[in-house]
Amino acid sequence: MTSSTDRTAIVAALHDELASVLALMPDEQKQTVAGRDFWVGHLHGHEMVAVLSGIGKVAAATTATLLIERFGVQRIVFTGVAGGLGDGVRVGDVVVAEAFLQHDMDASPIFPRYEMPGYGRSRFDTNRALTEQLARAASTAIDGAEHFLDRETRAAFGLQVPRLHRGLIVSGDRFVSTASECAALQRELPDALAVEMEGAAFAQVCHDFGVPLAVVRTISDRADDAAHMDFPRFLREVANQYSGAILDRLFRAY
Repeated sequence: MTSSTDRTAIVAALHDELASVLALMPDEQKQTVAGRDFWVGHLHGHEMVAVLSGIGKVAAATTATLLIERFGVQRIVFTGVAGGLGDGVRVGDVVVAEAFLQHDMDASPIFPRYEMPGYGRSRFDTNRALTEQLARAASTAIDGAEHFLDRETRAAFGLQVPRLHRGLIVSGDRFVSTASECAALQRELPDALAVEMEGAAFAQVCHDFGVPLAVVRTISDRADDAAHMDFPRFLREVANQYSGAILDRLFRAY
């Protein structure tokens, strides 16, 4: 394990989500491990490792384990996009996770649906203190969203005044993009605010190693038949801007 006095990992699933973070790091140096590029440097004086998680739970779990075992991080902050599920969770809103669940975990009838075998639970909490800090940074950032999202971008995606939500995010190894899938998740997991593909894996690994985790997701779509919008543009012009603004505020205040 790499020696580090106080090192934080910043993780995203896609390159456009990580680009704004790398732009904030003036001295990053690339190290490649297990086919992944880890960028080691500093952000506002804090020692950092930035990396793409890979897409899906297995890739995410491998990355989380490498960050802890190889790079010796003391905390992990995950930023990215997700599909909205909860009532009132709109495109352009931000969700800070308080817990994660794998919506495609089903070892029944041996175990209850969603329960992780060997754990006696289905949900894994994020770290309360780090999550509070991330939520404050997110709230401040989205309050100033008009300064980094121009009128054309807001109009293109029908963005309203962004709101912050906190609660359950669910993860699974499929991209939820039909109204029927979305409705099924809403019916089965009514308190779920958003759906994505990596967070629950990070939450489980961080639970196993006792490493604090906090996660913020920008809502890119409503995980239904309208989810096939200009996703690359949304990443570049909206999610990328949110990630940079939120993490900049988080580590300025940290």
